[in-house]
Amino acid sequence: MVITSELEYLGNLQLKATHVKSGQSFITDAPVDNNGKGSAFSPTDLLATSLGLCMITIMGIAAQNSGFSIDGTKARVTKIMASDPRRVSEIIVELDFPANNYTKREKQIIRQCAKLCPVSQSLHSELIQRVVFNF
Repeated sequence: MVITSELEYLGNLQLKATHVKSGQSFITDAPVDNNGKGSAFSPTDLLATSLGLCMITIMGIAAQNSGFSIDGTKARVTKIMASDPRRVSEIIVELDFPANNYTKREKQIIRQCAKLCPVSQSLHSELIQRVVFNF
């Protein structure tokens, strides 16, 4: 088993996360609505952001393998929280694709990737995943 990341609590609700293989790191903070300063991604921000990142990564792989490009694709991710228990209840990923005149088949591949990305498949079925495709 290979360790993926190492975490260090820095105090004041901030942590340093280091990716073991690359050595890259980033800081997280608790959100303002949960005793933090909101000075960096919160753990739940990262959960929501991971969904968008995973979708676009899988779309990029499929596009490369199918001979088209999604280069320049952008996304906005919105995380909606619920309480009792405190959790992420909905993630909205709005994808903006460059004007590439995608074919019907290419759009179908892109839409399928959103459903099949590993993060999407790993989230609880009660967490609403809303994806908007702007071609």
